[in-house]
Amino acid sequence: MNMAERVDNEAGFILHTRHYRETSLIVEVLSRNHGRLALVARGARRPMSSIKSRLLGFQPLLLSWFGKGSLRTLHAAEWQGGELRLQGSALMCGFYLNELLLKLLPLDDPHERLYDRYAETLAALASANKAEAILRRFELDLLSELGYAQTLTHLVDGEEVRPERRYGYIFDRGVVVTEGGPGYAGKTLLDLAAGDFSDPRTLAEGKLLMRALINHYLSDKPLLTRQLLIDLQQI
Repeated sequence: MNMAERVDNEAGFILHTRHYRETSLIVEVLSRNHGRLALVARGARRPMSSIKSRLLGFQPLLLSWFGKGSLRTLHAAEWQGGELRLQGSALMCGFYLNELLLKLLPLDDPHERLYDRYAETLAALASANKAEAILRRFELDLLSELGYAQTLTHLVDGEEVRPERRYGYIFDRGVVVTEGGPGYAGKTLLDLAAGDFSDPRTLAEGKLLMRALINHYLSDKPLLTRQLLIDLQQI
């Protein structure tokens, strides 16, 4: 956006905050209609600041800001209702989702469907114990929204994936007949495409494929939350 703008009451979530100058914060947010944004919350670190207590992660907010360029000014944040309580490993999974968005999602690139999936994923983490399937679904949706996901139901030459065979995966191309190595079961690929994680092998092989894909597209950006989640056996 090149022109100055004012946006009021935009649905959003806080992804990360960091100190800025003596009394302010830079707030990274995911908004529904404007994508990922960096906003300055001026004076938010002052003891009497009214906005600081509302700049919490995983809470649905209505955000208002003004300005132009890559750093606008946040002037209001109101709780939208529907508080989400993430605790323990679910909280760490939420931090993992936020880090994925911060490192993969460009600024000012709206993804309304991804925003809705993020909200649904937080709600699922808050109410379910089986985090692995929830994370795999979000990773697949994220890669698809960013245009990175290749079809898992067909090979690069158009042939249908068969559940009883094993296949390889080439980045930026898709599924190929494996020429050695463990590869992935055809059923795993079809299950991933259908969002069916009921088979333990699908979960195990899906984790390996998603980790390889995310590592590839992150390039040299390490995920700080991943090792913590691996220690918790969640991803």
